[in-house]
Amino acid sequence: MSDSSIRPRPAVSPAFPNRRRAGLSRRSILRGGLAAAGLTVLPRHLLAQSGATPPSEQLVLGCIGIGGQGGGVINNLLETGKVRLGALCDVDSRANAGLREAHSEAKFYADYRELLVNEDGLDAVVICTPDHTHAPPTMMAMRKGLHVYVEKPMSHTIAEARLMTELARERGVVTQMGNQGHAGEGLRLTREWIQAGVIGKVREVHVWSDRPGRFWNTQGMSHPEQSQPVPEHLNWDLWQGPAPERDFHSVYAPRTWRGWWDYGCGALGDMAVHNADPAFYALDLGAPSAVEAESAPHEGAGGSFPEWSVVTWWFPARGDQPEVKMVWHDGGKMPPLPPGSEPDRELPDNGIYFVGDDGVILCGGWSGTPRLVPEAKMRDFRPLERTIERSIGHRAEWVEACLAGKPEDAHAGFHYSGPFTEALLVGLLPLVAGGRVEWDAETLTANVSGLEEIINKPYRNGFGIEG
Repeated sequence: MSDSSIRPRPAVSPAFPNRRRAGLSRRSILRGGLAAAGLTVLPRHLLAQSGATPPSEQLVLGCIGIGGQGGGVINNLLETGKVRLGALCDVDSRANAGLREAHSEAKFYADYRELLVNEDGLDAVVICTPDHTHAPPTMMAMRKGLHVYVEKPMSHTIAEARLMTELARERGVVTQMGNQGHAGEGLRLTREWIQAGVIGKVREVHVWSDRPGRFWNTQGMSHPEQSQPVPEHLNWDLWQGPAPERDFHSVYAPRTWRGWWDYGCGALGDMAVHNADPAFYALDLGAPSAVEAESAPHEGAGGSFPEWSVVTWWFPARGDQPEVKMVWHDGGKMPPLPPGSEPDRELPDNGIYFVGDDGVILCGGWSGTPRLVPEAKMRDFRPLERTIERSIGHRAEWVEACLAGKPEDAHAGFHYSGPFTEALLVGLLPLVAGGRVEWDAETLTANVSGLEEIINKPYRNGFGIEG
């Protein structure tokens, strides 16, 4: 084989600013017995014949949080055939033993900081940890020039969302928040129908979820007075990360953390990110001007979230579109039936509906397929011409955007998800304030005192987001 058959690659690719070497690792060369043929670089045409993806078209991932949801995300990314695992990290030493065994070449860490300091060959990181530990590794990774996929909600606080968005723009990295419904057909249909004026101008939106309850039952609780032994396989100090230090108890971890202000964002942070996405996308909502809430009794920001809440945002008029009132219902609270509904209609466990001047659109949860209300209108409805490009898949589009170095091609990137997350998390403020909150998005300030540590929380020493 002549040298002319080997296509040289630049030492550093624009899409992979952290690549240190062109060509393949020794391990890749050895695969398939090619070392016996004396090859030191694997030609592209042999890769094509074998069905393998060239290294220049693969993302090397560092995965932080590999159990539960993290395992599912990682497996889905691996199915693209365009990623390989460079390093794995979890505070639970027993996390996802099957994945670790199958990818034993990827070094395992307990501390994300050590992973990000020691692993120089990564292109991107995937972060699937509890809400309170989304921003610190994300900020650290982006400062290294790494692309980031982070589970929803992208941040624990409003200020974190703003800083993450600004840093992603500054560094030019590709980002994506894990609200997978954003890639779905339902979201695009909803926008096409609303933009086409199918129900006229929209003035009111209702969003709801069946959470908490059977998914976690720690809301409305007080912190336990007694501690429990820390499981041997869990590094409790690293699990707490930036949060105030507390003794271990099973009401916090592993699966019940969403109910506590220190670690999660309640049902709103879990499911409004999915179910309210059609409102932000279809109506081009920006920042709210005001927000109110009513809820079950609770202890405020130091304890757990209330067992139920109803939160109302007001979004200013946009161009020729009117002001929008959006209401969120959780913990068993449900909205009224949409105007014009059949008397026997039952709403799904999760969903959203839009009230326009000329009708109603109802969607299931996770940006589900839209339908007109009542069903008689739906039967007479004729499909519209598509005006929005369809997605190849939420995680696949992130991979392709990373490979191309095009942040705008990841449609739930921080350019979209940052302002969306900010607006949603403003809805937590009246739960603490106990009344209406006027919001100034430019300065990230409210007209009510005592909310500063909800907007921009303090961090435990060593786990902050500073550079």
